[in-house]
Amino acid sequence: MTILERSGTGAVAHLHMNAPERLNALSDEMIAALQSQFDALKDDKDIRAVILSGEGKAFCAGHDLKEMTAGRQAEDGGKAYFKDLFERCSKMMLSIQTLPQPVIARVHGIATAAGCQLVASCDMAVAAQGTRFGVNGVNIGLFCSTPMVALSRNIPRKHAFEMLSTGEFIEADRARELGLVNRAVAPEDLEAETAALAAKLAGKLGAAVRIGKQAFYEQAQMPIAEAYAYAGSVMVENMLYRDTEEGIAAFLDKRPPDWSQ
Repeated sequence: MTILERSGTGAVAHLHMNAPERLNALSDEMIAALQSQFDALKDDKDIRAVILSGEGKAFCAGHDLKEMTAGRQAEDGGKAYFKDLFERCSKMMLSIQTLPQPVIARVHGIATAAGCQLVASCDMAVAAQGTRFGVNGVNIGLFCSTPMVALSRNIPRKHAFEMLSTGEFIEADRARELGLVNRAVAPEDLEAETAALAAKLAGKLGAAVRIGKQAFYEQAQMPIAEAYAYAGSVMVENMLYRDTEEGIAAFLDKRPPDWSQ
């Protein structure tokens, strides 16, 4: 059995976590498999959108607690292993945002702790109604500090801290209200709604979306004046693309654009 399956249609790649018996936990193997696929997708100009989903009852239940417990058997009590684990996981999460293509999480069942972090790290998310989201490590004595980084950049600060400090769950409709997911849909519509969103993204000029995604995350870390200066330079670069010139001409001529990519 492959722990992470890749399939796809046209310009959309689909990554499907396939460890249902472990609720698609972010084991060492799963983190490595995700990192490998993200590294491969980074240079794949034929792919314009990515869907990430999970097999079985859950999207992702977070870190593999059995593996983490086994790591404690080392002489240092697991300190070196835990440091390496969280560094590898953080690198994988950051790879999603540095990926040129937009990544959509297709979420069902539960997304807890680092699984909720995974949703928050994706560029967009579509969730089935009834899906439960939580950063509930505090319930077992472990504050979800690394999931906090992504979560607090998705939803308002006070709501993020409430989730982190109480360990309480929210459902898909509330997650949509707070901004953790883009859409909450009927479970039977989850696959079709996610595919439709990915197809819409894949239909745009890939070069424009790539430069735009990078700029989106870069400017978010800057003071506003610096952000405008940076974004202006990105607009200049984008305007000089041959396909952007063609796209504008096609709009003015009221015809479909003849893009080269």
